[in-house]
Amino acid sequence: MRGARFGGLDLAILAVGLAFLYGPMLLLVLYSFNASRLVTVWGGFSTRWYAALLANEPLREASLVSLRVALVSAALATLVGTLAAILLARPGRVAGRRTFTALLLAPMVLPEVIVGLSLLLLFVALGFERGIWTVTLAHATVTTAFVAVVVQARLLGIERDLEAAARDLGASPATAFLTVTLPLAAPAIGAGFLLAFTLSLDDLVVASFTAGPGSTTLPMRIYSSVRLGVTPEINAASSLLMGLVGAAVLVASLASRRRAPTT
Repeated sequence: MRGARFGGLDLAILAVGLAFLYGPMLLLVLYSFNASRLVTVWGGFSTRWYAALLANEPLREASLVSLRVALVSAALATLVGTLAAILLARPGRVAGRRTFTALLLAPMVLPEVIVGLSLLLLFVALGFERGIWTVTLAHATVTTAFVAVVVQARLLGIERDLEAAARDLGASPATAFLTVTLPLAAPAIGAGFLLAFTLSLDDLVVASFTAGPGSTTLPMRIYSSVRLGVTPEINAASSLLMGLVGAAVLVASLASRRRAPTT
């Protein structure tokens, strides 16, 4: 079957859609290299604002906080999400599967304001002092569902005969899983980690509810700075954040498409 051909109208609609989605981002990146202090006036090409960004102590500290939170929360979400995916991918009837699935996927469909407020009330009720660990736990709670969905899809696509063959050769259930199933699911687990890392790095709403003194993330710092007026340093910081998130998404996409080796 021949591939579908795009007409002139289709290409025009596609170009308008892409320009609407990515035009503002490209404009932000362009003005991050603006030599002028005025954001809307082009004063020539310069990298001075990236150098000024490195000397900006609040933004640098917020970046380090975001990286620490994203790495730890992504690791926790990957561990819990992978275990949940293994349970959901098991064949046969599992008691409470539907209830567990609904509770696991709830953070994906609930508004972030509701999730953030709920977690804030939980931490207050438990007497947790808000700080970097409450933000980390909140992000892990939100991103676990995304990891579970990615890993479960990969586990359902793995031939169970491979693990059964390992069992027939004398391997225990744990050994068969660790030596056969887990390596085949590794690309999806890696993609889930990168997806959780990206979502944590980009989050503003949930972090705003659960953060405390000394736990201001980079999106929170950028938002508070923008309220006072956009500066070229904010453009540079936003460009770097978009670049990091885009790289993580690209790596996650490539990892999720990696096929298992054939036997």
